[in-house]
Amino acid sequence: MATSSPSVRFKRLRQRFGISAPKLAIRTHVAWYWRALALIAILSLSLALAAWIYDAGGRIAGFHGDESSREIQALRNYVMELDGELTKLRSLAGSGESSLQMERATQRQLSAQVKSLELENAALKQDLAFFEGLMPASEVGDDAVAKIDHLRIEPQSTAGEYRYRMLVVNNGGRQYREFKGNLQLLVKVQQGGKDAIIIVPSGAEPNPQRFRFEVKHFHRLEGVFSIPVGAVIKSVEARLLQEGVERAKQSVTL
Repeated sequence: MATSSPSVRFKRLRQRFGISAPKLAIRTHVAWYWRALALIAILSLSLALAAWIYDAGGRIAGFHGDESSREIQALRNYVMELDGELTKLRSLAGSGESSLQMERATQRQLSAQVKSLELENAALKQDLAFFEGLMPASEVGDDAVAKIDHLRIEPQSTAGEYRYRMLVVNNGGRQYREFKGNLQLLVKVQQGGKDAIIIVPSGAEPNPQRFRFEVKHFHRLEGVFSIPVGAVIKSVEARLLQEGVERAKQSVTL
């Protein structure tokens, strides 16, 4: 027992101070409050870095509240400006369309007036030509009681309708103070490859009075007559009848 105890102690010494002894670490002693301060600094830096990363991520992703609100308000203001400009443009377009419609209506009225004046001018030219040839005809000694001058036939916008115009002159002089008679039109048409003659006015004319006239010196006759749709006029002969007797006639070929 006496010999074993020193050997055990020796082994313990060798284990503590020998080759197999544990390594000894020499550390500098730091007070606990410095360690706590360093930990607080590291935590604060970490929190600041995390907050900066979150804010930067929000800015990049567009989730920043204040920036998003400002951008939305700016977009709203821009949309309101665009709406205002659009309203102005619509108003200008509406006024321009109204002006254009007024100009078109005025142009149509002027065109109608020009056409009416052209027709009136043509009628006046016919009257002038008639009066220029009236005196020589009287000097020659025309025995006709009445005569027809400047017979014209013009198609109308409605299919099958035609307008006739002519001047009727009373050549009777003192023997016939006033010429009273009826107008009769013989319209030669072609329909279905066959020729036919239409007498105007017909027996079924609802208003035969419009074909009666009285002429003291001269009188312009005009009116409208109809033919069957699809028929083609070849010629028209106008006759002046007095008590059933033909006094004058003139024909025109179309």
